[in-house]
Amino acid sequence: MLLFVVAIAAALSGCATYRPAPEVFHEATIQPYRLDSGDRLRITVFEQQNLSNTYTVDQAGYIAFPLVGQVAARGTTVPQLEGAIARKLKQGYLRDPDVTVEIDRYRSIFVMGEVGQPGQYSYVPGMTVMNAIAASGGFSTRANQRDVDVTRNVNGNIMTGRVPITDPILGGDTIYVRERLF
Repeated sequence: MLLFVVAIAAALSGCATYRPAPEVFHEATIQPYRLDSGDRLRITVFEQQNLSNTYTVDQAGYIAFPLVGQVAARGTTVPQLEGAIARKLKQGYLRDPDVTVEIDRYRSIFVMGEVGQPGQYSYVPGMTVMNAIAASGGFSTRANQRDVDVTRNVNGNIMTGRVPITDPILGGDTIYVRERLF
């Protein structure tokens, strides 16, 4: 009997290692999208065909833009990046540049654990945990189908929190579907 109680206590203490996601974790989903490595951007400079092209945010968080060189993109919103590129182009290149930035492809999400096909998947704005699991082949027979662990970069801090499967996700999130106990 004592062995049984010790085993149950150990199992329950393992469940306590993750807590519900902090409030800042959820607030990140309602903030404007922040650019990061892996996002592909379509940048258009009005009446400047040679500058208009598709650019990818590199691992260091920059895009290499003609004439002005490296432009910091990590952590910025689309309007902030438009302004940064326009300011750099005004410094001796164009008089009044009209810059438009659109996200051509969002960075990937990762789905791991008790799903049909764990791996890397494309992110679509408005995606929920349930959509990501469906894209990865659905739950396995041993999956906990109530809530999952999501790891997210929030303002430069990597956080993991337990969320229901109806929660929204962001590009770059890692979703881990746990195995159910019983």
